Amino acid sequence: MMPFLRRRLAIITLFGFAILLGQALPAAAMHISEGILPFPWALFWFCIAAPFVALGLRQLKKSAGADLSFKPLAGFMAAVVFIISCIPVPVPIVGVCAHPCGTAISGVLLGPAVSVVVAAVALLIQALFLAHGGLTTLGANLVSMGIVGSFTGFFMFRLLTALGARLSVAGFVAGILADWCTYLTTAFIMALGLKGSAPFAPLFLKITAAFIPTQLPLGILEGAITAGMLVLLARKRPDLLLKMKVLRAREAAQ
Repeated sequence: MMPFLRRRLAIITLFGFAILLGQALPAAAMHISEGILPFPWALFWFCIAAPFVALGLRQLKKSAGADLSFKPLAGFMAAVVFIISCIPVPVPIVGVCAHPCGTAISGVLLGPAVSVVVAAVALLIQALFLAHGGLTTLGANLVSMGIVGSFTGFFMFRLLTALGARLSVAGFVAGILADWCTYLTTAFIMALGLKGSAPFAPLFLKITAAFIPTQLPLGILEGAITAGMLVLLARKRPDLLLKMKVLRAREAAQ
């Protein structure tokens, strides 16, 4: 592993665990809580997530075979996503906590398919050891945070850079939209699972409205985090962004 990645992976992991395990866990779980979704819906979202995980593992193996530094970078990003998504802000009446996701930056750097695997690892560790989210809702949480967050962040970043946007602007917008789309998907998943015989739209709007006070500012925060990490890498390690095809050679030279 490159010294740059080794040092930062160790610092982020140790610092995060010291904070998270050294304090009392909140009563409300992050993500969609264990047991909230009926079993048929929980199984349905596992089935939706499974092909994306398989695709991500295949892409990870392919990229790691072509570049030995890719797997350590993926491990580093898993630690980043784990820590960023462990900042809970309880959302009243909904049964979840809001938080930044981190999948925008992992999607931009690793590609969206590998970012789904990164999110799956982070969500599984949180469910097993921190009681954040749950095993039965792992598929649903992976669809919203891992799949929607990663692909939204990746494609929005690529679209904006193709249109000539600055790295910081593209990263900021990608981070915001990845975060907000994650929570729109979470509201969609919860409304489908909990509506029973009631109409879907009123419950979806109610859950979405409950997220707004926390997720609007958290989305802006995630945009700033994504832009800040990309700008820092562009200044300190432009070779890494070139290798990940985030920057073109002429952009790195500027």
